[in-house]
Amino acid sequence: MNTRWWYVVALLLGLSGSAFATDTVVVVVPNPLGVWLMMVGIALLVAEVVLPNYGVVGLGGITMFVIGAVMVSNADVPAPLIIGLGLISALLLIALLFHALKTRPRHIVSGDAGLLGSVTQVTALQGHNTHKGWVHLQGERWQVHCKTPLHSGQRVRVVARKGTLLEVAATDAAPQGE
Repeated sequence: MNTRWWYVVALLLGLSGSAFATDTVVVVVPNPLGVWLMMVGIALLVAEVVLPNYGVVGLGGITMFVIGAVMVSNADVPAPLIIGLGLISALLLIALLFHALKTRPRHIVSGDAGLLGSVTQVTALQGHNTHKGWVHLQGERWQVHCKTPLHSGQRVRVVARKGTLLEVAATDAAPQGE
């Protein structure tokens, strides 16, 4: 595991502990807990970008940032600015979630699931046997077998795979095994 992250965490904890312990920070910042919550909220929003999750850390970051900003708002920070930043962050997080979830349900395009149901043309027959031939499918040349006679250029649908041999049926025939 990368030890640099532990150094960063230890530094942040040390700085946050010193912020609570000293009286000089209280003179500059009215509420060090609010500032600390805002810093952790921003750190969680940054962590949302690099973690493979869908918004849990970002939602916590937005919540911590808004709570910290409300705690600090007794100073000179206007409430509409805090609410606006919270809403903009929430909208950006929602847009990120929709984009991430949109890319998730993709159709399978490889393996047996990608082959079954595919339609292609017979490129050549195997010798004088009209039940066996060759097709070009997904960038590869496959040997095919059909229960009915095949002819070159005929469109066929893949119904099964047995090793490197594809079982096909003519597209005008009723689909088998579906």
